[in-house]
Amino acid sequence: MATSSTKKWWKNAVIYQIYPRSFCDSNGDGIGDIGGIISKLHYLKDLGVDAIWLSPVYSSPGYDNGYDISDYKDINPDFGTMEDMERLISRAKRLGIKIIMDLVINHTSDHHEWFQKALAGDPKYRDYYYFREGKGHGAPNNWGSFFGGKAWTKTESGDYYLHLFSKRQPDLNWHNPDVYEEITDIMRFWLDKGVAGFRCDVINIIYKESLENGIKRFSLTGREHYLNTEGCHELIQRFNSEVWSKYKTFIVGETVMVTPDDAKLLSDENRKELDAVFFFEHMDVDSRGIKWFKKKYRPCKLIRILDKWQEALEVPANYFENHDQIRSVNHFGNTGKYWEKSAKLLCGLNLSLRGVPFIYEGEEIGMTNADFRGLRDIKDIESYNINQAMKRLLFVHSVRRKLILQTTRDNARTPVQWDSSEGAGFTTGEPWIKINANKSYINVQDESADENSILNFYKKMIEFRKNSQALAEGNYRRVASPNDVYIFTRESKDERLYIYCNLTGFTKAVEFYGDNIIFGNYPESKWEKSYLKPYEFRIVASNI
Repeated sequence: MATSSTKKWWKNAVIYQIYPRSFCDSNGDGIGDIGGIISKLHYLKDLGVDAIWLSPVYSSPGYDNGYDISDYKDINPDFGTMEDMERLISRAKRLGIKIIMDLVINHTSDHHEWFQKALAGDPKYRDYYYFREGKGHGAPNNWGSFFGGKAWTKTESGDYYLHLFSKRQPDLNWHNPDVYEEITDIMRFWLDKGVAGFRCDVINIIYKESLENGIKRFSLTGREHYLNTEGCHELIQRFNSEVWSKYKTFIVGETVMVTPDDAKLLSDENRKELDAVFFFEHMDVDSRGIKWFKKKYRPCKLIRILDKWQEALEVPANYFENHDQIRSVNHFGNTGKYWEKSAKLLCGLNLSLRGVPFIYEGEEIGMTNADFRGLRDIKDIESYNINQAMKRLLFVHSVRRKLILQTTRDNARTPVQWDSSEGAGFTTGEPWIKINANKSYINVQDESADENSILNFYKKMIEFRKNSQALAEGNYRRVASPNDVYIFTRESKDERLYIYCNLTGFTKAVEFYGDNIIFGNYPESKWEKSYLKPYEFRIVASNI
């Protein structure tokens, strides 16, 4: 049985998320694949990452780009074969890179054998899901879906099934002990193949306490019946004690709508549930309740949120991008005059915070949101469903286009820009989704050759973090600072670092607490002792 000491490999790890469809295509069909990932392992090793979080590569019809799984023990032919997957695990291990699989267990695909048998009337498999008779002329309850619309779909036989996401993603019934046995068997299958853990998709909503009507809300009516339930905690504790603790795993949960207190319960080491959690509050800093309706981004609010979570959690999972969010330079930085400076700032900030830093593919070269021409370029099912919901609410096309293009998840799903060629070094074929035209100057090849590029800044910052006791295991404390400037310390027994982040496009006067500037995104000759330039990042050492 693994002990807490044997899990420490992840406590100073840097983890890189790969969205396989968009990472690298090895066979010219326009879709990224496992062979493409294998071909870039040395790139990832050179970058300095310790583990890969791999978005789903399981068999799937692809309605939600792999988050609708039809067979958990098989590989999507678009991505390769099980032999390819085993080769990836083996070759990554040789380079000292671990693989973390995406585990989607709130729902399956409607193509999954279990659901197909349920639709055919098999009583065993009907109880794997939530099938219920309607009430009156409508659904069994008033719950809403995360993707817009109702959370119930009517079957040909006249009853309904529950899906908190797409109708192609029916929710599993975790009250059924057979479901527990099936899923834990799947966990062991992959852990025995050598993966190092899981990123658990929407893990804090898997257990439905009841199917009663919910309090009516603008969105997600019904969430009080499934969000952070006691049954969910009990399930995760069982996963940990009966499966995860038998291996040297790292388990991180995607936890929606959590408060710091919720997250503490889910990730407290003494409760033996998750090792870390992804929270979303900082990603919603510019939204009006739901992400599609924006308000002005204010760096001071981002600082307050990050500080709150740094104080609340022992090991936060820190990130500024993933496959469900827009690109960080669009969200928190500047894609114009200060594109390079702001991308470096976000790198420095992410890798300086206490916790486990996650980097999303392309983030390390400063990739930006997509340059889609219109809604026809969008592939994302969530965006499609929201567009349909807006149509029903009589939003005109120009408004729908603006809201969706600025927020769609596809902004982060355009292919990684490896070079400036027509296929961006991603593919020799027709890419599954439009490649951004700025590949001409934002690409790995050019940035590898430029000593002062964003990519090389990432390499240096990762190396700095790994060699710094304060960043690896030090305490965190925020320091008073001017508006929109984030200053905090990371301090270990033998090292104290002050981290300075000017999150604006304006020069800011600051007070410095040390004079040994050891890292930053300006050459030392340009530093001015009393000022931070626009989007400037500095690490300053101070005597203890």
